[in-house]
Amino acid sequence: MAKQVKLSARPRTDVGRNSVKHLRTRGVVPAVIYGHKDQPANLELNTREIAAVLKHAIGENILVELDIAGTPKLSLIQEVQHHPVRGDILHVDFLEVAMDEVLHTEVPVEPFGEADGVKNYGGLLEHSLRSLAIECLPKDLPELIRVDVSALGLNQAIHVRDLVLPAGVKATSDADLTVFIVAEPKVEVEPVAGAEPSKGPEVIKEKKPVEGAEAAKK
Repeated sequence: MAKQVKLSARPRTDVGRNSVKHLRTRGVVPAVIYGHKDQPANLELNTREIAAVLKHAIGENILVELDIAGTPKLSLIQEVQHHPVRGDILHVDFLEVAMDEVLHTEVPVEPFGEADGVKNYGGLLEHSLRSLAIECLPKDLPELIRVDVSALGLNQAIHVRDLVLPAGVKATSDADLTVFIVAEPKVEVEPVAGAEPSKGPEVIKEKKPVEGAEAAKK
C-alpha cells in the first residue's frame, strides 16, 4: 500500500506570477487541491516539508492527509512540477479522494530478478511500460508494481494481462500492452581482414574519337 503521510498546508489567496515569486522567497511552494465535491482551492506548502515527503517516497504517487488550517483532507499527489535545471519543486497538484470511493491513477512498474534470456543467452531486457493505469480504493493503492522477470527467455514477454496485482487492485491499461520483453542480442557484422571495400560496378565510358582521325579516314 502507498504510504500515507501528514502534511500541513495553508489557504493561498494571492495568485499570479509576482505572488508566486514572493512565496518562493519565503520558502513556500504554491499548490492546488481539486476533485471530490469541493471547488479547487489554492494552497501553500512549506518547501522543506514537501521536499522531505517526496525524498522518502518511491514515486510521487503518495496519499497525503492534508491539514488545511485545521481541516483534514485525504488527497493524492497528482502532479509535481520541477524546475528543468535546478530540480526545485515549483508546484504541487493534489487530488482530493475519499476512502470509500475508487480512484483511478498510475503506479510505476519495476522489474526484479535476472531474466534467463539475459543471464544465459546474452539477451537484452527491454522495459516497455514504465507505469500502469489502475483502479482501487485508497487503502489498496500500491506504491509500485514489482514484476519477477527471472523466467523470461529470449523473445519472451510479459504483458499487462500476465501481471499478478495486489488484492483490490485492477489494471485499466490495455491488457495486450507489453511490459517487459527479452530481445535477442544485436550481432554486428565485422569486415573481413584484408578485404578491400567494394567499389561498385565498373562503368565503361565510350572513347572519344581522336581529333583528326575522322578526317584521315576520308
